[in-house]
Amino acid sequence: METEIHVPVGSPAIRKFPIFVDEHNVTAGALKLMKELRPAWDINLVKTKLFTDGTTNKLVGCYVEETPEDVVLVRVYGNKTELIVDRDNELKSFQVLHANGCAPRLYCTFQNGICYEFMQGDALGTQDVRDPVLLRLIAREMARIHAIHAHNGCIPKPNLWIKMRKYFSLVATEFTDQASNTRIQQEVPSQEVLEQEMAWMKEHLSQLGSPVVLCHNDLLCKNIIYNIKEGHVRFIDYEYSSYNYQAFDIGNHFNEFAGMSEPDYDLYPSREMQLEWLHTYLQAYKLFTKKGEEVSERELETLYVQVNKFALASHFFWGFWALIQAKYSTIDFDFLGYAVLRFNQYFKTKPAVMALKIPE
Repeated sequence: METEIHVPVGSPAIRKFPIFVDEHNVTAGALKLMKELRPAWDINLVKTKLFTDGTTNKLVGCYVEETPEDVVLVRVYGNKTELIVDRDNELKSFQVLHANGCAPRLYCTFQNGICYEFMQGDALGTQDVRDPVLLRLIAREMARIHAIHAHNGCIPKPNLWIKMRKYFSLVATEFTDQASNTRIQQEVPSQEVLEQEMAWMKEHLSQLGSPVVLCHNDLLCKNIIYNIKEGHVRFIDYEYSSYNYQAFDIGNHFNEFAGMSEPDYDLYPSREMQLEWLHTYLQAYKLFTKKGEEVSERELETLYVQVNKFALASHFFWGFWALIQAKYSTIDFDFLGYAVLRFNQYFKTKPAVMALKIPE
């Protein structure tokens, strides 16, 4: 049993440059990298565009006006993010997904980041993911990734519980009287309560029979790129991708219907919308895994129950993540407020979700 992602044999080696980019002055470092990656470009003519949506890293795009379609993205890892992101695993995911036509080209790594190809298209918003056409495209693309075989014959193990436990251990000190941030004691559930809930979730959710597949694990709206010309969607940002429960990836995406900067959980998809999404997903997943394409009512209802229960674990996972970010990140975002929201939503939705039963 293992949780490792295996890169296909014959995948090209990733170039590595001994360059460090200051996260407070990303442009200067990005230009140094362009000299290596695009030696033909006149460095004085290179234009840069800073992307400001990220909550984990700093991101800048580099291009020249002659070839505006060739944009090189330079992503600088955020302060202490190696605590929450397995960078080696991220590179493997990138390579596996690219080999399967699901991810852009990875150009190189440098000391504290990566450079990769820009994917043409528009990042989605909370209204877009509810659109009936886009919703089906997203469900099919997720099924395509879930069907990728990226292990070496061992039965893959989910990394959810290991990762959640790790995140928890990183913030445990914040619950002591010596902690610098008093808001945690006032607004976040106690360490004992969080411990109990984690144990309960592991016990309850691991017995739901959700298959372990290659997951993205962070499918927020902005990580979905819609290429209107080609009529497809692609997912970006593979920092959290790993082997995990199928239902976690979908439940996590449904939670993201609420948005990130000011989450509104009234936007969580209705049962009707979920069933439409899940039906499209199951049809595609069965096709990709060569199991026919007939979807029974029982299969649909089972997945519906699994997904809504695993959506609880997603609240906890990102609640812990946000507490770590509150401690270390230099990005301007109220991480602590976000953690409080996620834990609150967990406790609010738990009773109704627990009443759901998998059909016999």
